[in-house]
Amino acid sequence: MRYRFEEFAFDIDRRELHRGAQVVSITPQVFDLLEYLIRNRERVVSKDDLINAVWKGRIVSDAALTTRLNAVRAAIGDTGEEQRLIKTFPRKGFRFVGQVQETREVAGPDPGDAPESALALPDKPSIAVLPFDNMSGDPEQEYFADGMVEEIITALSRFKSLFVIARNSSFTFKGRAVDIKEVGRRLGVRYVLEGSVRKASGKVRITGQLVDAVTGAHIWVDRFERGLTDVFVLQDEVTVAVVSAIHPKLLQTEIAEAARRRPKNLTAYDLYLRAAQQYYPMTREGVAEAIRLARRALELDPRFGVVAALAGLCHMNNVLFGYADDPDFEREEAIRLSRYALSVDDDDPDTLAMAAATSAFMVSDSEREIEMAERAVKLNPNSHHAWNGRGWVYTIAVQPEEAVRSFERAIRLSPVDPLLYRPFTGMGVALIELRRFDEAIVAGKKALRQNPYSSAYRCLAAAFAHLGRDAEAREWAAHVLKVDPAFTISAWIARGGQSRWKLYTEGLRKAGLPE
Repeated sequence: MRYRFEEFAFDIDRRELHRGAQVVSITPQVFDLLEYLIRNRERVVSKDDLINAVWKGRIVSDAALTTRLNAVRAAIGDTGEEQRLIKTFPRKGFRFVGQVQETREVAGPDPGDAPESALALPDKPSIAVLPFDNMSGDPEQEYFADGMVEEIITALSRFKSLFVIARNSSFTFKGRAVDIKEVGRRLGVRYVLEGSVRKASGKVRITGQLVDAVTGAHIWVDRFERGLTDVFVLQDEVTVAVVSAIHPKLLQTEIAEAARRRPKNLTAYDLYLRAAQQYYPMTREGVAEAIRLARRALELDPRFGVVAALAGLCHMNNVLFGYADDPDFEREEAIRLSRYALSVDDDDPDTLAMAAATSAFMVSDSEREIEMAERAVKLNPNSHHAWNGRGWVYTIAVQPEEAVRSFERAIRLSPVDPLLYRPFTGMGVALIELRRFDEAIVAGKKALRQNPYSSAYRCLAAAFAHLGRDAEAREWAAHVLKVDPAFTISAWIARGGQSRWKLYTEGLRKAGLPE
């Protein structure tokens, strides 16, 4: 089904909004909201109608609903003042009042039969998941394969950083030999995930490959083998394995692509990717450059919530790592930007996770921060960033068992992520508070192998000191002072919420670090 109004074409099956030849990039929730308004354009729909349809009855603030409606209006060139297409009826609700024409596309015998111009690529990673081939000759495996692909599409759709083609469009290619580049052109995506399922000897073997539909290059290939137990459990396991493998690969590929673009051609999203790349190593220069790039991105798109949250995180790290010339200013900016991020996008799990972690270190309102962290993982249980943020929130709240569980989940979801030093470092802190000092050393060394920075050195110094291995403790303490010569325990405590880490702080003192 396709709806046409003014210069717009709204394709339900492909989940795409076009303005002339251009694809308008909108989030899945904004798409669902617009679809509901158009489908019910013969009547006024109430706030409760919208919440039940789009948020499935979840508690949603008036501010969040207003933000989404504003995003819908912005996408279709409308405003709250003009109300040309979406009219607000005070105390009653909303109605789509534009003139709409409905059309249905009749599919030919082959998806490639009808010549069509290539769709413009969205300004964020775009992916289609094709039906997996059933190599078993067993019809039951057909249902299993289709169900698994649907689960993968659903899981990927929870990442607001991705543009994911809906199941109905992907499944038009089912059972056909396809040219991946042609799939990319027809669906308007940069990446295509395809795979196969084979049943043999009481096991199911699933292979998957992620292909760049523009170049034809293979970005990721893997194979998963599981015993034939509960089909739904098996689907869940494979879905997590596939999503946790390809999501970081997609972002790494996009970051590399953004780095190759000439600065004058950069969009807000390109600037966000570059900022993230600069932020990862946690150096003084990198954090400063990340802030500069994030601010440029916000100038281009003031409602880019996740980039505001990233900027807040950068200012927070200027405080925590002692990079700040004016710590009070950096702290205020960290809090301001994280709160601004939530004001423009309070249901993006990555934004929530970053804002929760920033608040944990800069504000320490544990009840509120735990609430945000829990909401982040509920919105996207497959997000490495959401679980990592939850881990830091529980670490600051001195609930180390939950912190360890969160960090373990984050590591499991993104085992090749360039940011794994963060959950490993957090896990080291939590393990020290649990008196599991040997395990803390293992975690600290894993963090160090990824990124030699002061937090990992401090973790190792404290853990070795608690084990009475004084020589090694002092060796790691010397590394702390080498990378941060002005380090003192009192200044470190004053930077953030670490004053609650009693055993960790005691370990730093035992290691001989200056008070």
